[in-house]
Amino acid sequence: MRILVCNDDGIESPGLHALADAARPLADDVWVIAPERKWTAGSHQLTLDRDLTLTKRDERIYACSGAPADCVVAAMTVLFASERKPDLVLSGVNDKRNVAEDIAYSGTLAIAREATFWGVPAIGISRERQGIESAAELAALARLLLAVWEHRADWAAEGHWLSINLPASLPAPLAQALTGSDKIGSASDVLDRNPERIVFRLRRGRPGTCLPGDENSHLSAGEMTVVRQRWAADVPMPEGLIAAWNSAIAK
Repeated sequence: MRILVCNDDGIESPGLHALADAARPLADDVWVIAPERKWTAGSHQLTLDRDLTLTKRDERIYACSGAPADCVVAAMTVLFASERKPDLVLSGVNDKRNVAEDIAYSGTLAIAREATFWGVPAIGISRERQGIESAAELAALARLLLAVWEHRADWAAEGHWLSINLPASLPAPLAQALTGSDKIGSASDVLDRNPERIVFRLRRGRPGTCLPGDENSHLSAGEMTVVRQRWAADVPMPEGLIAAWNSAIAK
């Protein structure tokens, strides 16, 4: 079995290497590709306007000069171009929770989404605090990965991936959660203002909105959360718009 591990916190992140260690009991062929630097709210950008580099740090471990999603593309088009693709892509462990609107902003979840574009099952894993700090926590994470993989028939459909958030203490029970709403970047601080120019900075953090059954409520209760995400949503347009437009241009 081949597993690819990526992240958006950078190649030096302890969460990245902990996730790779947790994956090794599951597979004998674990690869790590991660950005050279930390990306925050990097979302799903791809680097198309400049050259990228992969720098070997160790056996099967590479730093990529691009964005988080570039790491998946690098694996599929460069390292594994003439080899079999990974059976599973793992993203994380992110050093803060990824909940609610983070589905759009998060580089961690963009990695998982990008993997599904290549037909590979993927899991984004985030945590309330940084890293995996003990052998017991690492063992709990490894058991979780094994359980999720053994039940992949329940979730690994085309265009689907999982977002898992770990609470501050492991091991912990796993709960099905609602996505909820808790938008990062929801306020700004004005640093300087004159009639021609305003300097401002988006305020870090989130408002802490917590609704019954959402990810934040379960994490506050010390539970792990799992949300099954999907990008391939074929929702038809209302026929009224299409009919009205086609009628208008036919005149």
